[in-house]
Amino acid sequence: MNLNKFTKSIKNWPEDDRPREKLVSKGKNTLSNAELLAILIGSGNTKESAVELSRRILSSVDDNLVELSNLSIAELTKNFNGIGQAKAISILAALELGHRRLHAQSMERTKIQSSEDAFLALYDQLADLPYEEIWVLFLSNGNKILKKCCISTGGLSESVADPRKIFKLALEQNATSIILAHNHPSGKTEPGNADIEITKKIKEAGNLLNIRLLDHIIVGENKQYFSFADKGLL
Repeated sequence: MNLNKFTKSIKNWPEDDRPREKLVSKGKNTLSNAELLAILIGSGNTKESAVELSRRILSSVDDNLVELSNLSIAELTKNFNGIGQAKAISILAALELGHRRLHAQSMERTKIQSSEDAFLALYDQLADLPYEEIWVLFLSNGNKILKKCCISTGGLSESVADPRKIFKLALEQNATSIILAHNHPSGKTEPGNADIEITKKIKEAGNLLNIRLLDHIIVGENKQYFSFADKGLL
């Protein structure tokens, strides 16, 4: 019986079709997501090559790498024969590295001149999270980013968005202004009462220390955001 090349062992494929050899000879950009994933997992199972298994994994999340990164180790090992804990960890670690690479790129936008600049500087950190995180941009006198930092995970309240913690960090960075940002996992960007109250408290605390709160950005879905400054709420 002649087997389709996708169900043969990758070692038996023509050399140009093997993901590793293809990456070396033709470059990383020529590989599909499934082929890149196959390099990570190394092998498939008794019925599927690494590439075919990778295609099935990607198909389960509609070829969405963000959705793949949100799968747990338990989900990967339970749902896909041939994916053990070590392979699942390799997949999630690689996706996290890619996510962090985007974070590093966003630091290139060093000067904040608008709410969009602030949104872009923090979008990669806050997009697609299933829970709330609160981040702060610490800015110099010329509105250049000195540091960006996650100060809380889990929700927005007075206890987690503690002005004392925020301004302690601001003083350590010698920041003259800050921008607060958090995400809404619901995807909606309209601020709630808690958002408004926390913004007011942080602004008042900053005024006492001569460290201005320039904006509070709420990140939603589809690259939508809400700016307190743009709406005249600061």
